[in-house]
Amino acid sequence: MTKQQHFGWFLARGFGPQGWGHPYLDWNYRWTEPAVYQQAVRELEQAGFDLLIIEDAPSLGNASTIDLRIRQAFGGPKHDPLLLAPYLFGATSQIGIVPTVNPAAYLPYTAARQFASLQHLSGHRLGLNVVTDTGSARHFGAADPLSHDAAYDRAEEWLGGIRDLWHSWGDGGLIADPAAGRYADGSKLNAVQHRGEYFSFDGPLNAIPFTAGDPVIVSPGGSGRGLGFAGANSDVQLALAPLDAASVRDYRAKIHAAAVEKGRDPRDINILFAIQPVIVASAEEADRLVAASANPDAAAILNIAERQSSDLETDLTALDFDAPLDLSVFGDHVSQGSIKRLLGGYDPATTPLRVLLGKQAKLGRIGQGGFVGTAEELADLIEDLGESADNDGMLLWGDLHPVTVHRMLDELVPILRRRGILRSEFGGGGLRANLRDF
Repeated sequence: MTKQQHFGWFLARGFGPQGWGHPYLDWNYRWTEPAVYQQAVRELEQAGFDLLIIEDAPSLGNASTIDLRIRQAFGGPKHDPLLLAPYLFGATSQIGIVPTVNPAAYLPYTAARQFASLQHLSGHRLGLNVVTDTGSARHFGAADPLSHDAAYDRAEEWLGGIRDLWHSWGDGGLIADPAAGRYADGSKLNAVQHRGEYFSFDGPLNAIPFTAGDPVIVSPGGSGRGLGFAGANSDVQLALAPLDAASVRDYRAKIHAAAVEKGRDPRDINILFAIQPVIVASAEEADRLVAASANPDAAAILNIAERQSSDLETDLTALDFDAPLDLSVFGDHVSQGSIKRLLGGYDPATTPLRVLLGKQAKLGRIGQGGFVGTAEELADLIEDLGESADNDGMLLWGDLHPVTVHRMLDELVPILRRRGILRSEFGGGGLRANLRDF
């Protein structure tokens, strides 16, 4: 029997200029208004997707590199995804909405109260994508950013404190009995006095308990410490790995081992692998696109350089594309993971920058290490990963724009449903319940 899987959408640009740099910008949606997001999220719910994750990076980077981040809107501007969530909840009834939150930006009591309010108002459909970005520390009053692992330590303390506040109303604390004239019993509330390394606060929280579980916790970390955080805390893991059966099994084994180490049941974590497919009408069209990508023109190379300049906060466009890349151009603030992805296994001392950039342009066929193909071919890949690697599901990656959603899903959804891979209806009860439907 075909394995049913969970599906989500990852809004990689975040609450920013949807459609920028694409022809469909001329549909004239205003990215600062809710209509474009509401229309697109309704389509995702109709498609049977469990959740929408909204990326966020609150910082535009260092003063000397801001222009790199905003000239093509790769790194900004953006609005706060937490404030977009109520508009999306109001437009839907089943799909979960998962804004990205950074513990550095929210004091625990304030965060617990705001998240509790959204959990109730949404019918228990809130999720939180917890990230540990350290580059934005200066925006939130911190003198110096934490180290990579210390940022995860802070995130665990933050999340644990929030959960203590959410559960500060003990069993029997909420009575709500008009006949008895009693709404609540204060003796059943836990005072919560938190004195930790990073936070100090008191409870209890002045918000009532949840009836369908806490907000769902999502995490994207791929480092050893990040995987440990997921094993201890996450309900959904945003996974980045090659989409072959062996790589998927290996990644899943790491998450499951981390969960077992923390005393959790591995089945409580849904591991969803991110993919940004290019779906075309025929295999011949896919082959043509892949062949054309092998020799990118000057305009394509420049576009890649601008995108990479934003991610790396380093102006690659000012460098000689025909010379090897001198790694000393990257400051200490630049992610080593981002540099590693740019190098792609090449030796920077002997490889021209043009080659490194051109590699970023190269496409591959679905099932051959890439994601260009027909809807049937993508469905084959998804089905195979479910059967051969016991995969929980996929996160499709793109703008939250009706054109993007339809281009990716119009043919794919019917195929997945005919094969029994994609749900046709929701069980109800909120996001946590939907993730446990199968």
